[in-house]
Amino acid sequence: MKIFTACLGTETNTFAPLPTDTAAYEATYVVRGGAHPADVNLFAVPLMVWRRRAEARGWQVVDSLCAFATPSGTTVRCTYEMFRDEILADLKDAMPVDAVMLSLHGAMVAEGYDDCEGDLVHRIRGIVGLETPIGVEFDLHCHIGRRFAEEVTALVIFKEYPHTDFKARAEELWTIIAGALEGKLKPAISIFDCRMIGLYHTTREPMRGFVRRMQASEGKDGVLSVSLGHGFPWADVKELGSRVVVITDDRRGYGDRLAKELGGALWALRDQITPHYLDMEAAIDRALAVNGGPVVLADMSDNPGGGGAGDSTFIARRLIERGVDNAAVGSIWDPVATAVCIGAGEGATLNLRLGGKAGPESGTPLDIKATVTKVVRDCLMDALGGSKRRMGDAVAVRTNGLDIIVHSLRCQNMNPSIFHKLGVDALRRKILVVKSMQHFYAAYAPIAAEVVYVAAPGTLSFDLASLPYRKVARPLWPLDEDPWAEGRTRPW
Repeated sequence: MKIFTACLGTETNTFAPLPTDTAAYEATYVVRGGAHPADVNLFAVPLMVWRRRAEARGWQVVDSLCAFATPSGTTVRCTYEMFRDEILADLKDAMPVDAVMLSLHGAMVAEGYDDCEGDLVHRIRGIVGLETPIGVEFDLHCHIGRRFAEEVTALVIFKEYPHTDFKARAEELWTIIAGALEGKLKPAISIFDCRMIGLYHTTREPMRGFVRRMQASEGKDGVLSVSLGHGFPWADVKELGSRVVVITDDRRGYGDRLAKELGGALWALRDQITPHYLDMEAAIDRALAVNGGPVVLADMSDNPGGGGAGDSTFIARRLIERGVDNAAVGSIWDPVATAVCIGAGEGATLNLRLGGKAGPESGTPLDIKATVTKVVRDCLMDALGGSKRRMGDAVAVRTNGLDIIVHSLRCQNMNPSIFHKLGVDALRRKILVVKSMQHFYAAYAPIAAEVVYVAAPGTLSFDLASLPYRKVARPLWPLDEDPWAEGRTRPW
């Protein structure tokens, strides 16, 4: 057997100000031919799992491109087409192949391509023919188009948010595709459109219980896999929405019923699973009222993992204005300020203009007198599941009792190592500001006196009904109060 593998992805916020170009991918992760470094990206891990599983059977593996970019705005057309065409050329050179396995995000939008994953799979299907299995692993913040669903053999989606289970889902997909190749399984995909969008944290009830319910359905009655695609709300595409995906062993009718049952259960939970946020002032008040620390303030609106630039100054400015000390901000993306601080050197005190450069969503720059307390070149942050994220060059600066981490490459704060590697003892700070929406939770919750989700100003507005959607298929909750009203239909 010969298995072809590839990865191409990002999470596109179509409302974000920064386009995603070739340099954005190169700054995050681009590997060819399976030559992965020790510091591997999350989306490369499935490729490594599949290679190990295939080689254990004595099967051949052809590794194509593995490219991922930190989420931002729409991918530049020529960038997407260049990477896509590279994968397709590699596939043609590798033919004939017995299966194609892809690690994709599921929410990549490029100029002229609202469904990049659907476009890629369609072109792959045109090369390998109708019978060759195509298996895809998705991030749960994905869009699932109808043509895509009809052309893949199996789709397995992360179940956990934060994404701690990507390796387990890769194993799950491998089992299905290997079973199909060996003639033991006939995967059939069932999908139910829940007609809703939102953010669903699987670390708390009732979503914790919903994930357990999905898992309890697997392994019996011919059910091979159950997934929930949450959707990515900050993308103006037709396919936006939450969808239940059930894969059965040739039992599509049963899969359809189970997907509908689970989708109905999710709809019934819609108000309970919507996270609670505080505005910026209330969040700071709450943190100061907590006995002990650290209190983690999640700056969700400037989350680089959702397309935020990562350079907003709103929370840092209010901490300074309110005289809050013994706090740390992790972090602010500012390549210019980083270079200035590196040039000045550790121990230097200088006038620094920091952050607030990407646009109005970032606020205005902070003009501060700062002392450079630490410089780290080519800094790596620990990320989910043992994976790594590149921060580029990074510095820590101190001003008015506030420690701020500043770095040259955009990345989401997923782990306290972002503080510790820059000489800031996170455990001794009263307040930690992290630019993340939920991925921080796995590593920060164990050390936090309390976690507070903050709806500060920024790129990611949490008033979804106010977003200027134009392409989204309606009806869709919460844009429409009752998308299931009698006679209402939604194109998909």
